[in-house]
Amino acid sequence: MSQFDNVSVVKRANIYFDGKCVSHTVLFADGSRKSVGVIFPSSLVFNTGAPEIMEINAGRCRVRLKGESAWVEYGPGQSFEIAGNSSFDIETLETLDYVCHFG
Repeated sequence: MSQFDNVSVVKRANIYFDGKCVSHTVLFADGSRKSVGVIFPSSLVFNTGAPEIMEINAGRCRVRLKGESAWVEYGPGQSFEIAGNSSFDIETLETLDYVCHFG
């Protein structure tokens, strides 16, 4: 899917890690939400509340899920899942364009 139709977008940006990650929240009629954004080249640690699926639109990254020792590389068209109440390390090798699916 290349676009989301019939949604609301929260105007205020979510800015994390001194501007290294910037996203906007997208709200759907069924009550679900996603965020769309970019992560500039960096090494970051994200904590999760709800389970998430990170879908990569463009760019490349390496990810290490909490409790894992191995890094896994992801690129355009790929995604990875993160458990709720967990964390993951991410190293963006290029500016990463992503969609985060919550719940």
